Amino acid sequence: MVNESQSQAQVKADYDPITLSLFSNRFMCIAEAMGRSLKQTAISTNIKERLDFSCAVFSPTGDLVANAPFVPVHLGSMSWSVKYQLKLHGKDLKDGDVLLTNSPMAGGSHLPDLTVITPCFDQHDPTKIIFFTASRGHHSDIGGILPGSMPPTSTQLYEEGANIHSLKIVSNGYYDHDALHKVMVEDPAQYPGCSGSRSFRDVESDVKAQIAANNKGTNLLKALVGEYDLQTVHSYMNHIKNNAEQSVRNMLRKAAENAGTNVLHAVDYLDDGSPISLKITIDTESGSAVFDFEGTGPELRGNLNAPICVVHAAVIYCMRSMIGEDIPLNAGCLVPIEIRIPEGCLLSPSPESAVCGGNVMTSQRITDTVLLAFRACAASQGCCNNLSFGAGGKNQETGEVVDGWGYYETIAGGSGAGDGWHGTSGVHCHMTNTRITDPEILERRYPVILHEFGFRPSSGGVGKFHGGEGCIRSLQFLQPLSVSILSERRSRAPYGLAGGGPGATGLNLWVKQPKEKDGKVRTINVGGKGTMQFGTGDRLILHTPGGGGWGKPESEGEIEKEEGERLLHEAREWEPRGSWADKAQPDF
Repeated sequence: MVNESQSQAQVKADYDPITLSLFSNRFMCIAEAMGRSLKQTAISTNIKERLDFSCAVFSPTGDLVANAPFVPVHLGSMSWSVKYQLKLHGKDLKDGDVLLTNSPMAGGSHLPDLTVITPCFDQHDPTKIIFFTASRGHHSDIGGILPGSMPPTSTQLYEEGANIHSLKIVSNGYYDHDALHKVMVEDPAQYPGCSGSRSFRDVESDVKAQIAANNKGTNLLKALVGEYDLQTVHSYMNHIKNNAEQSVRNMLRKAAENAGTNVLHAVDYLDDGSPISLKITIDTESGSAVFDFEGTGPELRGNLNAPICVVHAAVIYCMRSMIGEDIPLNAGCLVPIEIRIPEGCLLSPSPESAVCGGNVMTSQRITDTVLLAFRACAASQGCCNNLSFGAGGKNQETGEVVDGWGYYETIAGGSGAGDGWHGTSGVHCHMTNTRITDPEILERRYPVILHEFGFRPSSGGVGKFHGGEGCIRSLQFLQPLSVSILSERRSRAPYGLAGGGPGATGLNLWVKQPKEKDGKVRTINVGGKGTMQFGTGDRLILHTPGGGGWGKPESEGEIEKEEGERLLHEAREWEPRGSWADKAQPDF
């Protein structure tokens, strides 16, 4: 049996470091080209403007090879989808086939994220798969109980929209429009209180854009093989994976050395008090580690349950983030790691459980917990601040289907500070990496006015290095709409480290216009999760959390000053921004 040192020496002897770097960048460039194709051909605000999508290249066995810097929660979990479909279809796949899936039981993160998978076949052997290309995009409405398909109060998976275990959307080059319409429109509407996709044409157009992006990737991969040869390309694909593995092993050894122990502990909590507990045991000799989530709370009645693939995505992201080397995120990052998840906990939910919040919220808390165990940095906002609104769909009283639409966005906050750097203000961080919709696009396409979008003063944690500031986003609605907010860190603040203070918790306010002329404007705290029927002229003001601080401040006076400023700003946040808001309101 070959020992580890012999294996490492063999790996080093088999590749040229310069060529390894070239291949790493070639694979990443292919993923980037796929992303550019998807952005240019998609039509939805979610994909074209917010960039809520990811593209990647996978090995013939479904392992992640390389990706561009897209959305980490997509990239770390897509491999599960590819492997599941490969196991399901096996040798039945042929050139010209394309698969579509989103089921959490088939490697999906949550239902709005549709994954399109394309096998890439050898030009000289049409029965041999040499790579997979895949793209995952968040679609604004795939049905369910509410427009936007991100219902804050869902308790069953069917309430969140279409659930596609596996669909051969393209078979032997033939695109199946009827099958997509059935799974997107007809099937979700069969459940009580649910509607099919309210914007099927947008969904179909974006799915076609994903198919085209995958095709771009397969063509570039075939060109790469033609430029070199299949054996060389596959050889460097494995070297990239092995290089990432060794980088993680070295990082784990160093982490144990810096901590003075090979056993690391951390626990963090969701706003409802559910714990996410983690014990990391590092084998300093081999550089491997066991990540044990024993002690994590049970499956939730709500939708913050996270599929197992999301847990793996959070862990692989943290491993890559703590490596001080320029390597692509790939499957090698998880080779030295064994992840243990207790059955029946909120990180291993049952097939029928709701999960739409697990992908965007619980993934952030898993990340905070892993980084806390390593004492890598203070907590970031720990929330995606999911806002969705829309209209139309199936009338539950009459059964009539009305054309409608749904809009969805995530809102930035503060990132955590670390030993030597301040946190960043107003940024999508950790498991999300999307943009916010431009004000001009938002107001032109949807019946809203964006009154304010800026930093939230004094929301970052105090410390030698300050946490990033959260944001304030104020929207006014120009017609009656169903509005939903799904958020966390509204009752438990993002932690600071090494004596740094916590970031400010978030706050969601509904400024409700009076029904009568002599009535008063009401400002209502809607809590972290809820769906409201907004009237014409009503406003939603979101205050997103700040990041935690790192290290004790230089002086006690600085602490008192910053805490005083924070209390003042927190008091003002309850005011409905009277003067400018009143002047800016149109005449309804």
